[in-house]
Amino acid sequence: MSNRIKQGLSYLNNLKKIPLDVQSVECLFAAKAFKHELLSQIEKAQKRIYLVALYLEADTAGAEILLALYEAKRRIPTLDVVVCIDYHRAQRGLIGEKESKSTNASWYQEVEKIHDLGIKIVGIPVKRKEIFGVQHLKGFIFDDKVLYSGASFNDIYLHQNDRYRYDRYWLLKNKTLADTMVDFLQKEILSSDATALLNAPRITPFNELKKAHKKLVRNLRQSYFHYEGEMLTDTLSVAPLCGLGVRHNALNQSIRKLLQSTQKELVLFTPYFNFPGAIARDITDLLQRGVKLTIVVGDKTANDFYIPLDKPFRTIGGLPYLYECNLKRFVTQHQARIKTQQLSINLWRHENNSFHLKGLYCDQRFILLTGHNLNPRAWRLDVENGLLIDDPKQQLKTLMDKEFAQIMANTRRIQDVDDIEGLQDYPEHVRKLLVRLRRVKADKLVKGII
Repeated sequence: MSNRIKQGLSYLNNLKKIPLDVQSVECLFAAKAFKHELLSQIEKAQKRIYLVALYLEADTAGAEILLALYEAKRRIPTLDVVVCIDYHRAQRGLIGEKESKSTNASWYQEVEKIHDLGIKIVGIPVKRKEIFGVQHLKGFIFDDKVLYSGASFNDIYLHQNDRYRYDRYWLLKNKTLADTMVDFLQKEILSSDATALLNAPRITPFNELKKAHKKLVRNLRQSYFHYEGEMLTDTLSVAPLCGLGVRHNALNQSIRKLLQSTQKELVLFTPYFNFPGAIARDITDLLQRGVKLTIVVGDKTANDFYIPLDKPFRTIGGLPYLYECNLKRFVTQHQARIKTQQLSINLWRHENNSFHLKGLYCDQRFILLTGHNLNPRAWRLDVENGLLIDDPKQQLKTLMDKEFAQIMANTRRIQDVDDIEGLQDYPEHVRKLLVRLRRVKADKLVKGII
């Protein structure tokens, strides 16, 4: 065993973890089941509900979630109900749509004005502009339960209509974990003067938050979860992780240690094939060591930013093609390992639905649940979190295998570089855009911030 593997395992073994009861862990396998569970947990909550996501959309599914929160608060006036989302994202429309005075935030204001129950919808400004970083923490706490997913709240994430955006959905009943996640929000974020109530009659403009915002960002760069954990190596357990930026980032560091310590098999999920340099190097090293690697990534047509050919094209629609170009280069570089099946690249595509899964399985022991996209933006710009489950006795293997089988059911394995389209196969307007971006080297800048 190399020193690097030993160091990685030592780091992971020495993480303080919270013991888990195997009976307290569940996995859901579909967006509709996720929505049903959300509504069920909202209805059953007795003391607290904390929902943390990128956004809560003013659409049918978003309204169903928000109105369920108000009904729960009406039923139990002492219920602590807090929704934490990105400050900037809440105050703009969808990318590519015409500007409108009606935003998610204005909708929150209208709903609170009608019901007047004191539910808190809190906007978190991670950076001064959304393009430079967002609130990307995830997790939904109901009393002593944590429902973890990378999803936000809107029609597509909750499979309200014909389409869905596929994610991972794990439910853990553990008071210490729930307390830890709520305590982090209260101490590190909600206590900050940089946050703003988005359903108040007046939303504090960012100019008035600037001074407090600098302190918030400085604190988030050094923050971590505080809890009474143990250094467990033979017990089912979980370690909550978070981070912002490259330095002092426990989540980033743990991701690297997972890659570096894997000895036999690693499974990696990401919606965007756009690894940071550090992860790319660790993957190369891992393959050179002979580790079996399975990467599951969304087909370009299953990307959030993909624009169907029969729809008007916008510049943002070039991103899925940029990521596919990354993938084609990677497959070209590792063609020999694909032939020997040491490396398996699997593209997910199911009708017109989209793919949003993130995380890792390592040596059938570690399971990383996270909203981290394993891309440069998540690595450097967004505030992220995750739950690292340590399962040394493979007590969750049945759940993990079922989740994996469900994910793989709609994938195709890449056998050869020619299985992936290239520049010559793209529509003319896409080719022109990519050529123009490469000419001025803007493609690297774009992949670094989106």
